[in-house]
Amino acid sequence: MRASGYDGDTQRHYRGCAVAVTRAVRHLVYVLILLTLSVSVSLAQDARLPAVFTAAQAARGKDVYAAECAACHGGRLSDGNAVALSGRTFLQKWSHPLVTLDDLFYIVQTTMPKNRGNALPLADYVAVTAYILEANGYPAGAQSKLASADQRKTVRFTESRSAGAPEFIPGPGGMRPTTIAPDQSELNAAATNASVWLYHTNNYAGTRFSPAAQITPANAANLQVACAFQVGEASNFQTGPVVYAGVMYVTTVHVTAAIDATTCRLKWRHTWTPRAGDVWRTNRGVALKDGRVYRGTSDGYLLALDAADGRMLWARKVADAASGETLTMPPLLYDDRVIIGPAGSENAIKGWVGAFRGEDGQPLWRFNIVPGKDDPGYETWKKDANIPLGGGAVWTPVALDTERGQLFVATTNPSPDFPSEQRGDKNLYTNTLLVLDVRSGKVLWYDQLVPEDDHDWDLTQVSPLIRTTIDGAPRDLVITVGKEGVLRAIDRTTHQRVYETPVTTRSNVVAPVTTAGTHACPGVLGGVEWNGPAYNAKTNLLYVPAVDWCGTFKEAENVRFVPGATYLGGSYASDATKQGWVTAIDASTGAVRWKYRSPRPMVAAVTTSAGGVVMTGELTGDFLVLDAENGKELYRFNTGGPIGAGIVTYEISGKQYVAVASGSPSSFWVDNNPGTPTVLIFAIRN
Repeated sequence: MRASGYDGDTQRHYRGCAVAVTRAVRHLVYVLILLTLSVSVSLAQDARLPAVFTAAQAARGKDVYAAECAACHGGRLSDGNAVALSGRTFLQKWSHPLVTLDDLFYIVQTTMPKNRGNALPLADYVAVTAYILEANGYPAGAQSKLASADQRKTVRFTESRSAGAPEFIPGPGGMRPTTIAPDQSELNAAATNASVWLYHTNNYAGTRFSPAAQITPANAANLQVACAFQVGEASNFQTGPVVYAGVMYVTTVHVTAAIDATTCRLKWRHTWTPRAGDVWRTNRGVALKDGRVYRGTSDGYLLALDAADGRMLWARKVADAASGETLTMPPLLYDDRVIIGPAGSENAIKGWVGAFRGEDGQPLWRFNIVPGKDDPGYETWKKDANIPLGGGAVWTPVALDTERGQLFVATTNPSPDFPSEQRGDKNLYTNTLLVLDVRSGKVLWYDQLVPEDDHDWDLTQVSPLIRTTIDGAPRDLVITVGKEGVLRAIDRTTHQRVYETPVTTRSNVVAPVTTAGTHACPGVLGGVEWNGPAYNAKTNLLYVPAVDWCGTFKEAENVRFVPGATYLGGSYASDATKQGWVTAIDASTGAVRWKYRSPRPMVAAVTTSAGGVVMTGELTGDFLVLDAENGKELYRFNTGGPIGAGIVTYEISGKQYVAVASGSPSSFWVDNNPGTPTVLIFAIRN
């Protein structure tokens, strides 16, 4: 259905061609393993399922689905780019015993079609619901229970549960990896090593800068494709490649693959089989240390794989998929710790970030971003709210100051998203630059950048960490930016905000969201998404990708929570026009030095290197190289699919390579051609 990853797709949340409807309908369909009026009925038992729609309604629904839904979800409900609306895994994931047929119908009716909830005749909403039920094995009957709210409320969905997802899964050959590299010293030195790309943003400081210098403005036009690798899963593709010892590691939703970083030849592939249902079908990459490759899964597991052959060493359930938690962010590894936290603010989760032992995934510490009643910050939430409150998820890279032992975390929006008056005061620690002690998880300091958020303006980036000269004196800064569309530099010693620079259109930003509707810029998917700024110390410039896309926010007259459905507390309609920017900003003053305009939103990574170039990608499918000094276009190559994932560069045997991850970030970001998850590696033509 036409509706919203971050994935979301995520990929997030509004990231599918039908985010709200996708979740609403997938929630419906997932919960339909058993439909009962008073007694649970199990598909596994092959018992008779109740008839709640007529054959004529389902037939009409097939036509409605073809017109409004098939472009995203596929002609068979499970073969499109958006989440499947049929199938056992889908059903198992979204079953929830508290949901009634009326909950489902409410979500479908108020969110579909995309940007036009309540726009269709009642009969069409009845029909498409009937068709999805039919596609999942439910029979037609002589009478319908779909059109009457009173009758819908009598139909309660219950789940036929098999054994629960295991808490820990040991690998088939033991938990010890074949090799023990890279070690901590190599991760510490990643910023100065041109032969590696050891973290999602290259290094702990998150500079997205490589000391590789072979590619320059003078020869960038001589780039050519050296090889290509198709990952082989029809999946959203937001991976940030990691490179070490000539091997590149990439991910899709379920696949982790290792390839030769110069020839693209496959070394190994691991496919995760979800133990619970996929929450969001997005993954942004791995982390690598001590011979282990770590990643999160869509159903809440932290995996450790052998870097040598892809053998699973162990899997530990660290997030609760049943409550809407899902792991999409790339982990950060430091000492014996794996740092990760769940996405899912729009599922009304209560966000957290935690550290887990690298050897076996045992929990070491956990910080609650949405405080419990005994935690500091609890007083900033409404105590007598009659609706669920939550949010504060994490889904983008963290950064680390190893000298101070400070972990920098970008936390995201409170939920429900739009009705801020129903949530209370500032809602700590949402939309916050959160600085924790990396060893204990205790708060060292924080800066809430978007308090009382009613626009879903997540803080998404807390890097790079840089040192530059301001007014003649050296300063240690953390650079922050998010969906609000403002880049801020904050002093890491004094915690003072040094400067603020808009990187996208901003209008009507202080006007409250109302039930009549409020138009504002950026929209819910504006500003900076899952890929953040790069910093080149040679030019002293920050390079920032951004989405320029406005829309109309509406608060619901009656906020209603339905488990498993997108919990906005209202609706959102995107404007028809959209564009993207790469903005070069003076790191000492915040002044804009140059801007590059893209005809589509910019969500791909931006990477810079010592040769004086900036590398990025566009949703048009074009890989792009710009002059780091002035933004002049130096090279363009169409990869055959939209680019919304990572772009990394590294040197092997004296040659500099650039790897570009091409393929649909999620159906929300795709116009016509979704492409397929593919890694293309470029090098200078000999």
